[in-house]
Amino acid sequence: MSLKSKDQHGSPPLCAWFGGTFDPIHLGHLNAVSELARQTGLKKVYLLPNHIPPHRSQPIATVQQRWDMLALAIQDQPLFSLDDRELRKNSPSYTLDTVNQIRQAYGDSTPLAFIMGEDSFLSLPSWHDWESFFELFHILVCARACEGNITHFLQQKPRLKARQIQQNQVTKKLHQQPYGFFYLAKTPLWPISSSEIRRRCQSGESCQSLLPSSVWEYIQLKKLYVI
Repeated sequence: MSLKSKDQHGSPPLCAWFGGTFDPIHLGHLNAVSELARQTGLKKVYLLPNHIPPHRSQPIATVQQRWDMLALAIQDQPLFSLDDRELRKNSPSYTLDTVNQIRQAYGDSTPLAFIMGEDSFLSLPSWHDWESFFELFHILVCARACEGNITHFLQQKPRLKARQIQQNQVTKKLHQQPYGFFYLAKTPLWPISSSEIRRRCQSGESCQSLLPSSVWEYIQLKKLYVI
């Protein structure tokens, strides 16, 4: 993508990053982010695989295997591209450091967003210097259909709630402002996780319905997640 391209409003187009270990990537990831993109008018999402996640155990698949699975998963999906900046680091990947680096690369005026799941968003106020995140990026949340937990949470966090935008504000706030807001997207809930897929692989169960077919074939070919 050219950093100089403009959208119909004269601003550089909004693009977003979605980070994770992706061990492995599955349809829950892809379908939720695709629905979020539909709701917000996103045209480009960069999948950002972690190399050394700081707050969880290390991935089972190698860096190359996880990269290969990501490439296979998105090969026919123009919405998605890959970003290897965290894989090129030999130190833990902290989200705030990464978004700082991306912001520096794209300049001050480009609208940029970070995609996170509801659980990660609920932990945001516990992050060190969390409000500085909104001086760099927007946040797009893949929220569950049931709003109870997140509604109660925001009632207790007025400084955070003040940054929330509604559907009718997406263009004005997300596409025409470079950072500063968050949007809750109602996305499909897939009762599956990468850890559950690994467990199924270990027990010899099929995961064909949970993964892009090319990723499932790769896992079988490489005998991944089998003890």
